[in-house]
Amino acid sequence: MKYHITHRTIYQYTEPVSVCHNLVRLAPRQMPSQVPQDYQLQVVPEPITRSRRFDYFGNQVEYFTIQEAHRELAIATTSVVEVSPPPPATTSPAWEQVLEQLHTDRSAQGLEAYHLSLPTERTSNLEALRDYAADSFGKARPICDAVDELVARIHADFAFDPLATTVHSSAADLLSVRRGVCQDFTHFAIGCVRAMGLAARYVSGYVRNDPPAGSPRLVGGDASHAWLAVYAGATGWVDFDPTNNLRVGTDHITVAWGRDYADICPIQGVFVGGGQHSMQFGVDVVPSGQG
Repeated sequence: MKYHITHRTIYQYTEPVSVCHNLVRLAPRQMPSQVPQDYQLQVVPEPITRSRRFDYFGNQVEYFTIQEAHRELAIATTSVVEVSPPPPATTSPAWEQVLEQLHTDRSAQGLEAYHLSLPTERTSNLEALRDYAADSFGKARPICDAVDELVARIHADFAFDPLATTVHSSAADLLSVRRGVCQDFTHFAIGCVRAMGLAARYVSGYVRNDPPAGSPRLVGGDASHAWLAVYAGATGWVDFDPTNNLRVGTDHITVAWGRDYADICPIQGVFVGGGQHSMQFGVDVVPSGQG
């Protein structure tokens, strides 16, 4: 499946901004099941400096500086991405086997996974999260089956509510208010997996927002979306979307991953001046041949 993706963000200020420095993580990743064919970043006003690098997790990061006074900053990206189905994870090792492997595997892949088994500020409160997760992790249960059930429970137990939390909310906050958005459900699921001693990473990207006839529309299609990938030992990394209660397939486009949202914030920066500011954004994910 080939997608044409447009992501637009506009910041407006009540007073002039004299200078700003920004980091952008909006370029789709190169993966075995995902091949970016084109990517362009446009910024208005025109930056005085621009650079590109890859961060610790292999995400493409672009940096730019604007040094002319402005009351509006427009950031737009266009991408063309070919997505193929991931390898089917029809079987997976028992979660206890994966847990043991995490503590003994000293390969590069094993050490990467172990790093992603450690709690972060947004995925802590491990005792409460372990209590929630434990019901899904029965003795010798295949790890992907366990996470399938965990994701289904999160989808059933917590309501989607974009006004209930903020970008700074944690897994513990969701457990308290029991309402949130894709970022909250993902942090909570990651916290549960890590509370069991297993490894999970936070994934950001997009979902198709115009499904085929007869298919339900996925939540998150009008903005950046978030889900998690779980390390399943010999099966590799398997992606799960708790917001939509499914395993990730060709309707999802991966942009970046890390320990939690703090590692993959799509746009972040600092500016001087500006007074009060507001933000508008929009995302279009269009399959090839449509639009």
